[in-house]
Amino acid sequence: MGGFAAFLSGCASKFRSYNGPEVTRLRMYKGQRLLVLDGADDVLRTYPIGLGFAPEGHKQFEGDGRTPEGSYEIDRRNPDSLFHLSIGISYPNEADIAFAEAQGKSPGGDIFVHGGPRKGIDPMNVRDWTAGCIAVTDRQIEEIYAMVRDGTPIDIYA
Repeated sequence: MGGFAAFLSGCASKFRSYNGPEVTRLRMYKGQRLLVLDGADDVLRTYPIGLGFAPEGHKQFEGDGRTPEGSYEIDRRNPDSLFHLSIGISYPNEADIAFAEAQGKSPGGDIFVHGGPRKGIDPMNVRDWTAGCIAVTDRQIEEIYAMVRDGTPIDIYA
């Protein structure tokens, strides 16, 4: 964890550097509102999270306010996010698309782990405020953005 302490020190920019152990997998537990960053041998970090405004169940359609469940990967990053910084999740996958299309609907997309919250949202009183994304604080997304590489798997559990 020595690299982690160095990574946290003296950061005026939202873009941090990280030289610690590689993040090999993210695990997200919706029911516990917890995001876990795993290394090869141990847990590197845990974060409390907020979810979509309708947090129960797997995301099925655009606008349903749900956060996906299943196995995805981090597939992009947005340094100019409306929510400070964000890393993208590869939702929808082929099964998500097929299910939604069979219902004549769009599965939605643009699911991210991002900072926030929006102006006017008090995270102490409103935990699940996103449209289906995973919300952390701005300081936390700075850490996550620096630590997690594109292609890292993320497993999202109910």
